[in-house]
Amino acid sequence: MAKANITHRDIVEAVRRQEYAPIYLLMGEESYYIDRVSEYIAENVLTKEEQDFNQTTIYCTRETAVGDIVNCARRYPMMAKYQVLIVKEAQNLLKLDELAVYAQNPLETTILVICYKNGTVDRRKKLVPAIEKVGVVFESKKLKDGMLPQFIMDYLRRKQVSIEERACLMMAESVWSDVYRVPGELDKLVLALPTGKNRIDEDLVEKNVGISKEFNMWELRSAIINKDVLKANKILFHMEQNPKANPPVMAVAMLFNLFATVMQAFYSPDRSEQGLMAHLELRQSWQLRDYTTAMRHYNAMKTMKIIGKLRETDARLKGINRGNLTDADIMHELFFFILH
Repeated sequence: MAKANITHRDIVEAVRRQEYAPIYLLMGEESYYIDRVSEYIAENVLTKEEQDFNQTTIYCTRETAVGDIVNCARRYPMMAKYQVLIVKEAQNLLKLDELAVYAQNPLETTILVICYKNGTVDRRKKLVPAIEKVGVVFESKKLKDGMLPQFIMDYLRRKQVSIEERACLMMAESVWSDVYRVPGELDKLVLALPTGKNRIDEDLVEKNVGISKEFNMWELRSAIINKDVLKANKILFHMEQNPKANPPVMAVAMLFNLFATVMQAFYSPDRSEQGLMAHLELRQSWQLRDYTTAMRHYNAMKTMKIIGKLRETDARLKGINRGNLTDADIMHELFFFILH
């Protein structure tokens, strides 16, 4: 039943069609999709009445015994076709691989969902190959820089709402890859849309999310990409006046992701638009525009040096070898290095 590159939507659609696997291993760095899939299974396989006797959730600690999970999985359902067993925080299990014995001969009436967060199960051990033979293995990867706007557009499309490009990028920078924040912020914007309007613009984002159209992470990113020294320093000054709303470490993380992606683009064997989009795993041509613009302003050697400077800056902001420098001093030094 194993399928290469299975997505969370593939799993949801299969469950919607009542095509269940006896075991689901949901693992990876991005907890959002793990939670969404496990919640969907928990809410849609059994009826409310069946859940009372046939749905169990186990929250694992280092003391949780794998044997207890197996015993629970081998129970038969009561007055229902299936029982659902959801194992949360499976990364805490000390002997997780012992579940491979159960996976070799799972009970057909049990739907076992294993949620393993903040990492992946070693594929060289017995558990993953055993589950791949009979069930579903899903790896939830962190969204790369540039993928969050697509996530935002996809989420809104399902609500029959569109969003302007700049408004989308403002939202992406404001939540800063914290996927959990996205649905709540977008739902707030959808509710704030005037009657008869189904397109979100910059003004709506600024008014309801509290992001300045002029001084935000997206505008800073744009200024750096275009090597606009005056604009970048104006935004830096604004950030210094509002350090709580604009933490320097957030700006450094944003710039690191930007230049790491630009560096990745330099390594692409195909520099055509289609080649770069495939290499960077982008779905919209406008998402590529920023990276090709940055490649014109910063060559590969400069990009590599900037990445090194960003690592150094991050460490200094966290107190390593910073001497008597303030956060503002460190950021001014960084910006001068990047822009000159």
